[in-house]
Amino acid sequence: MIDRLVENIKKTNAPIVVGLDPMLAYVPEHIKTEAYREYGETLEGAADAIWQFNKGIVDATYDIIPAVKPQIAMYEQFGIPGLIAFKKTVDYCKEKGLVVIGDIKRGDIGSTSTAYAVGHLGKVQVGYNTYAGFDEDFVTVNPYLGTDGVKPFVDVCKEENKGIFVLVKTSNPSSGEFQDKIVDGKPLYELVGRMVDTWGSEVIGKSGYSAVGAVVGATYPEMGRVLRDIMPKSYILVPGYGAQGGKAKDLVHYFNEDGLGAIVNSSRGIIAAYKQDKYASFGPEAYADASRQAVVDMIEDINGALGR
Repeated sequence: MIDRLVENIKKTNAPIVVGLDPMLAYVPEHIKTEAYREYGETLEGAADAIWQFNKGIVDATYDIIPAVKPQIAMYEQFGIPGLIAFKKTVDYCKEKGLVVIGDIKRGDIGSTSTAYAVGHLGKVQVGYNTYAGFDEDFVTVNPYLGTDGVKPFVDVCKEENKGIFVLVKTSNPSSGEFQDKIVDGKPLYELVGRMVDTWGSEVIGKSGYSAVGAVVGATYPEMGRVLRDIMPKSYILVPGYGAQGGKAKDLVHYFNEDGLGAIVNSSRGIIAAYKQDKYASFGPEAYADASRQAVVDMIEDINGALGR
């Protein structure tokens, strides 16, 4: 799957991923009104509004982006109907040829970790049949429990040709409370990065990149430079661009000399673009067109910083 992600990035010349992290506040009133007319002001109504909102954005952008990253918490808050909307979103994006990164940040050990891996990346056995649960292409994984928590995901990646992104240095302000602590003379995030490089050595694709990638926030560019050197074969998923303060010029060193190796995420900066002054002229009815323009602008911004 890492090879397909690289192929999609090359084809679109767009090292970006659209974060499908919908909040009801982002959904235009005309979409909510229609959903509530059919399902009432219920969890089902909210979930349908989210799904219709996502579909509009995907329809408007799928031909110019390589991947999407739905954040499962934004769907779980609406219970089972929300999870159904999550699954519909995953399936629809895959139908459109997009690589789907499930932002689930799971981390546990033993059979529990295996169950998470199977549920999101693999297949579960039911009698004589096997079924893919959520069936994302990649998922995000929390490494706090060590190899016991990550290996089941790597094993499923091998079996199913899938991939993971391990949290290494996150973009949030308090990440340093743990991630920057010095352990054996090195910041913890560097030690985790070295583990990612080790885990990933088992699953190198034809592209030369590993199915085990890393999450490194755009808000810490100097740390990103160090981690790029530590994990030369790992793709870096970069949150924190735009709304969280990360700038394109800060991201150059997240990429390798081949111009690959990183994919930059933007969530509300794209999916809620119509709410920004810059794109307000589109209006709520054309929210998806505003999202497309925001994608175009982001691609130009990042490629400009990369000199291409």
